[in-house]
Order: sequence, then structure tokens, then C-alpha cells
Amino acid sequence: MTNDAPLLNVENLWVRFSSRTGVSEAVRGISFTLGRERLGIVGESGSGKSMTGRAVLRLIRPPGMIEADRLEIHGEDVLGASEKRMRRLRGGRVSMIMQDPKFSLNPVMTVGQQLVEALRAHERVSKRDARKRALATLDEVAIRDPERVLNLYPHEVSGGMGQRIMIAMMLLPNPEILIADEPTSALDVSVQLQVLDIMDKLVRDRGMGLMFISHDLNLVAKFCDRIAIMYAGRIVETCKASELRNARHPYTLGLLNSVPDLEHPRERLEVLKRDPAWREAPSVSARQ
Repeated sequence: MTNDAPLLNVENLWVRFSSRTGVSEAVRGISFTLGRERLGIVGESGSGKSMTGRAVLRLIRPPGMIEADRLEIHGEDVLGASEKRMRRLRGGRVSMIMQDPKFSLNPVMTVGQQLVEALRAHERVSKRDARKRALATLDEVAIRDPERVLNLYPHEVSGGMGQRIMIAMMLLPNPEILIADEPTSALDVSVQLQVLDIMDKLVRDRGMGLMFISHDLNLVAKFCDRIAIMYAGRIVETCKASELRNARHPYTLGLLNSVPDLEHPRERLEVLKRDPAWREAPSVSARQ
């Protein structure tokens, strides 16, 4: 694979759930690629953002079903891979930071035990060497006194530190793709900026691809290189972050107009009026 080739290639991805009352479609025929860049996936709750991230790693459990014309990580077919192979891909080549990551930590294991276990699950390395790698990675994500933090339990760390510990855990096996699902939603503004700075530095220094899932359009516009807007399980618009103001889809325009603007305050924010036709309308690009 060349450096210019996509790290992730998704074509016509569907996620469906069967029940007694019929079939529900959480993700509806979306297509996108991810290179060594920061791609923002934006949409309101229930739009299919998190399902997309989980589907990439084949983490949808029955009765959920994943279908795609193409779903490739580094050119490797995800849907055709064995479960044993997927366990190697997850964490090894692609890592995912779940929502509220601090609560994904095991409460009865120290931070150090969990970091060492995460690395040794993917690499043949001694506990001593794994601990050294863990210390170096904690330092990389701007945790002061990493030796002390390794001996703490999850309830002894703050929300921001817990977030950085989870980022460190996901980065230990040196993945090329990082999927971050609402990684800053539970943090205050100052800690949020610290976490974003860390992730930005990691993408630049390691040449990673980052899929940044969020409902915060302003945040994604400032942080990401490209943006994909999701509505009702579909990507309705894609654009460069710098060209977001040239958006053409009514849903994207509605999101933009409903965000407060401190420089040009309005007496009332626009109420987003949905149109059922948006569900089936073809997606657009702000670059056209």
C-alpha cells in the first residue's frame, strides 16, 4: 500500500437490525475514505455516527447485520476476515475510543495493569518492556508523573486524565487508524482543548488517520481536515472543513444557522425544520 492509498475504504455500507416488527436501518448506504488525515463525522444523536465506527471494526452484535460493497482496512476485506483476524486488526491496526472512555477502564485493575495487558494482547513483549512502552506513551499524551499514574485505579483519576489514559491504551500497539467516538463530550472546555491538542499532535507525528465522531459542528470545523454530515443514517454532505460555510444541503445549512455566533449575535436562533425528502435525497459536496 502506498502512502497515498486510503487507510480505510467504505462503499455502500448498511447496518440493519431485525426485530419482530421488521427491519430498522441504522446506517443506510454510506461511502467514504480515510487517509492520513482528520475526518469529522457530524450529526445529531441517532444519525448513525457511532454505528458507522463500530461497523468498521465489525463490532455490531446480532441481531445487527453489516453489509457493504467494500469495507477495507489497509486494503484488507473486513467482512470476509475471520474473527481471529479481526481480533488482530482491532487495536493492532485500528483502535477505537468509545464514548465516556474513563468508564471503559476496568475498575479493579490499575492503570498500569490495563496498559500492559492491552499491549501484550497484540505483541509478544515482556511485562517489563510493556511497562516501559506504557510509561513512554503516557508521557506522549501529556500525563505528568506517569510512574505514579500507572499505580492508580480508574476511580482515582480525573475525567481528563482518564480520557488521556484511554488514548494511550489505544495508541500502544501503534495503530494507523484511530476512531474517536465523542472523545471530548464529557470534558470541560480547557481539558477538551488539551485532549484535542494531543490528538492533533499524534496525527501529525505518527501519520495516522483519525475518524473524529461528534455532534459539535463548530468543534469539528476547527479541528478536522474534512467533514461528513450524517442525517438519518446517511451521509448527506461532504466537504473540506475550510469550505463548510459553502454547504449546500438544507440539513447542513440548518445546523450552521442553529449554532450561536458570538461575533454576530442574533435575537433568535433558527429552528431546524426537517424534511422527510432529505432521507432519500442524493448527497452533495460543498466543493461542487
